[in-house]
This record gives sequence, structure tokens and C-alpha cells, in this order.
Amino acid sequence: MILFKALSSKTRLKMLKLLTKQNYHVSGLAKVLEISVPVAAKHVRILEDAELVHSKTFGRTHVLSLNREKLYEALETFGESYEITVQKGTSILNVLKEVAGVKIKRIGDKEFVVSIDDEEGFFVYEVDGKTPDVPINDYKLETDGTLEIKRLVPVVKKKLRVKVKDDAVKSPR
Repeated sequence: MILFKALSSKTRLKMLKLLTKQNYHVSGLAKVLEISVPVAAKHVRILEDAELVHSKTFGRTHVLSLNREKLYEALETFGESYEITVQKGTSILNVLKEVAGVKIKRIGDKEFVVSIDDEEGFFVYEVDGKTPDVPINDYKLETDGTLEIKRLVPVVKKKLRVKVKDDAVKSPR
């Protein structure tokens, strides 16, 4: 599979990591990675063949960006799949209680998924590819469907350095 070939190189993984932060021209990637432009271009072609990067052309310049959807799709391959039968009106939270490896914690009058297969984190759920606007313990299943529980992976989209100034004027003593 071309995807695994694309991910098998440390150089290409470094390129993908750089592209998570900003778009690059091939020569920009080459400079940051301290490799020649032809070598960088060869790696980029492999990433393009695997559809992990997009290339936009502006005149003679090619600007590369990460295809996040393809990367997420690749990672989804490793997720587990189950089939379970429940009564109509069962909450998703109660469905998850039937699945091995799902740990649920009660905080006050609410219950939350806190880990799956010992991987702690924050989790969101989707029903048939859509994110409902009700808490997981309030969503009641009325028809057959596909439920996905996804752990939010901490990816820095924006990093802010905040400086707080004290406007209070200190009186001299």
C-alpha cells in the first residue's frame, strides 16, 4: 500500500509534521530539513501519490499543504469495530457500558467516557457520521446506525503566548 510506503520514511514524517503547522514550497521544506531540493521533491511526490499532501500552483510555484482528512482516514484503519444489539431507546452511554475496554466515570449527576482501552482523554461521539448536539447520556437510539467514539488528539492549531499587564500604578514610598 502506497500510504505505508509514504509513512515509512523519517524525512517524509518530518515533512508531514512541518506541514501540520504551515504550508511550504518544496525548496522551503528542503531548507528546513537540510536536504537538496531534488531529494525533497522526490519525497513530496511520494506523499502526493499517497494523497497525504495537496499542491497548489501559483505560476511556477507549487505550495504544499497537508491533507488532514487522508491522514485521519489512514489512522482510522487501526480502529476496532463491534456489533451490538440493544433495546430501542437505549442511551449511547449504556451501549458503551456493554463494550469491553470503555471506562466511564460519574461526576455529579453526569457520566463521561474517560478512557478506551486504557487510553485516557476527552472523547466525542458521532452517530451515522454526524455529531449530535445532546450529551452522550441523553442521546437515545431509535434506529439502527453506526456509532463512533473518537478520542480528541491534542494537535496544536493555534498557540498563543499571552502577556498580562498590571495597570495598577504603584505609588512610590
